[in-house]
Amino acid sequence: MTARTSHQFDPSSLREYDIRGIIGETLGNDDAYAIGRGFGTLIARAGGTAVATGYDGRTSSPMLEDALIEGLNDAGVNAISIGMGPTPMLYYAETVLEQVQGGIEITGSHNPANYNGFKMVFQGRPFFGADIQKLGAMAASGDWNTPADDAVGSIERIDIIDEYVARLTQNFTGDAMKIGWDAGNGAAGPVIEKLTANLPGEHHLLYTDVDGSFPNHHPDPTEEKNLADLKALVAEKNLDFGVAFDGDGDRIGAIDGEGRVIWGDQLLQIYAEDVLKSEPGATIIADVKASQALYDRIAALGGKPLMWKTGHSLIKSKMKEVSSPLAGEMSGHVFFKHDYYGFDDAPYAAVRLIQAATNIGKSVTQLRSDMVEMINTPEMRFQVDESRKFAVIEEILERLAASGADVNNTDGARVNTDDGWWLLRASNTQDVLVARAEAKSEDGLGRLMAQIDEQLALSGLERGETVGH
Repeated sequence: MTARTSHQFDPSSLREYDIRGIIGETLGNDDAYAIGRGFGTLIARAGGTAVATGYDGRTSSPMLEDALIEGLNDAGVNAISIGMGPTPMLYYAETVLEQVQGGIEITGSHNPANYNGFKMVFQGRPFFGADIQKLGAMAASGDWNTPADDAVGSIERIDIIDEYVARLTQNFTGDAMKIGWDAGNGAAGPVIEKLTANLPGEHHLLYTDVDGSFPNHHPDPTEEKNLADLKALVAEKNLDFGVAFDGDGDRIGAIDGEGRVIWGDQLLQIYAEDVLKSEPGATIIADVKASQALYDRIAALGGKPLMWKTGHSLIKSKMKEVSSPLAGEMSGHVFFKHDYYGFDDAPYAAVRLIQAATNIGKSVTQLRSDMVEMINTPEMRFQVDESRKFAVIEEILERLAASGADVNNTDGARVNTDDGWWLLRASNTQDVLVARAEAKSEDGLGRLMAQIDEQLALSGLERGETVGH
């Protein structure tokens, strides 16, 4: 077959942290081919020869992988396919397989079933932002490698799941506990089956069969409604706690034995206490949406809290820069460099929750009960025109600076007041603004929300209905 010469992506598919779109509308096989051809070209120009590929449980994933591999091969690069599995298994392959210099997971993450996309790692670092825009520009201009016929790449299929699962429990010394696991019919299901067979204790599994139509509930554990079945299981079986996973297994959700949600920033309080025992004084990173209670807790434990921008690629890059052993986001991405590789891996985070409770010597339910209760809003997301979203944040920052407000502008505007704090930031991946507020009292929360609404009104906007991710 004659290799194609150029390609135009739908601009909406080239996002900040990945490439993602709707199958048959904004994403298809031609896009997958162009991604493989462009990424393969960059790998080859950097002296590399092979890329690991994998895919989640969506029905469109296998065909996209075929096209992706064809593109890689046409750029003169070999593909090492690990088949279907969660994104962290692909990250693991990219880390430990000496013959590869990059990795691509085909996944729609927690989007609806008709979406799909591509998450990429280049020579061990996140591939995002300007990297993704460069792939688009290379495709448009046909700036691709075209090797001689005898130098096209090959494909090799390997099975790495058992090695990956063994690594998840490599240094595990946790107690036997009673745990519920909800894989949400996502790509982590087979890993969870094998992992729980390796762990002591009593394990009750939900929806570990991979089904890209997600028949039981949407695979996004950060929305409490998606945890209903797990809550029922924990209550019925009187379990110690429960964990849940998103569609591609890089984000974790958790509930304690009483059915209370343990949000991403609360999980990080537990992990921080454990990690700081063995790495005293370490820098621990969380995103700007995280509770002040988390930053205060890290400091109280002797650690150095660092507030950083939201986005798994941005957090991973910052971890390397400051040598942080642990980081996390409100969205359930948790990154362990301590005793692990520094990428977001939800099955590993589940193992570390058992380990942390064991090391600290308290049940997960007790650890949740010990936390300072804050009154806060969920993440509120509302539509704003793409051309306006960043401009609005700039206007708000200018007004706040003029008023002498106490502002952290790491990622949008996070404003501290006597009542607590509020946040407005522009999403990097959608045409939405994100708001959140946290206070010491209900009255205080009302005052914070009024400040958010006032700033939006001054920019000609009002807070609309919360939209999905």
